[in-house]
Amino acid sequence: MSIVKRFITESIKKTEIDEFLQKKLERAGYGGVDLSKTPLGTHVVIYAMRPGIVIGRGGETIKDLATTLEENFNLSNPQISVSEIEVPEFNAHVVASRVASALQRGVHFRRAGFWALNQVMDAGALGAEIVISGKLRTERARFEKFRAGYFPRCGEPALKYMKKAEAHVQLKPGIIGVRVKIMPPDAQFPDKIQIVEELLPEENVGEKEEEIEETFSERETEELPEEQAEEKVEEEEASEETVEGEEAKE
Repeated sequence: MSIVKRFITESIKKTEIDEFLQKKLERAGYGGVDLSKTPLGTHVVIYAMRPGIVIGRGGETIKDLATTLEENFNLSNPQISVSEIEVPEFNAHVVASRVASALQRGVHFRRAGFWALNQVMDAGALGAEIVISGKLRTERARFEKFRAGYFPRCGEPALKYMKKAEAHVQLKPGIIGVRVKIMPPDAQFPDKIQIVEELLPEENVGEKEEEIEETFSERETEELPEEQAEEKVEEEEASEETVEGEEAKE
């Protein structure tokens, strides 16, 4: 298998696992998955708002997940660990599922979109965009965007820091899609430069001034003998010149 095909198959497998876990752990507040290969097997990290539901009573749910991942998705010896989401508003999967559940309950799409957008921006995100598409008001499908904050669309920050997620909900008119993009507050941009100035405490400043004075005094003491030697050389040269002048007169 070539390198290109291997990367494609691995990305397809990760997408299938993500969709499976999103349906399986919807009640637990699923927030994404990370896969990494280790010498012992495959390390699977599941992010969720309620880790207790993922683990289950006595670890039954997490054991069933490990067996299904090994049998259905050909993961070698999957070792699953669950991580709790600290700030749910910065997780695109959680925000998309919240908007989808609000639409399923019958909330108007504009109200659900602005409500989710305000929650994300109030939490401290740099920027966010929510797109709701489908048969929103008429038989003809369309989409509506809700955007706020600083939101770059291309370049390294958009590829490296932007968090994306999609969710779908079945309503009477048809399927409604929700796409969420979030720029977290820890994103770094090349056009924003921070100059850090370290302010030393008063004690350290006094000690450093004393050290500088000591070094200057040592240098002066070292330079004194050299100056005296130069003066002696100049005196000898002047005496030789006077002697030569007297001999020339004679």
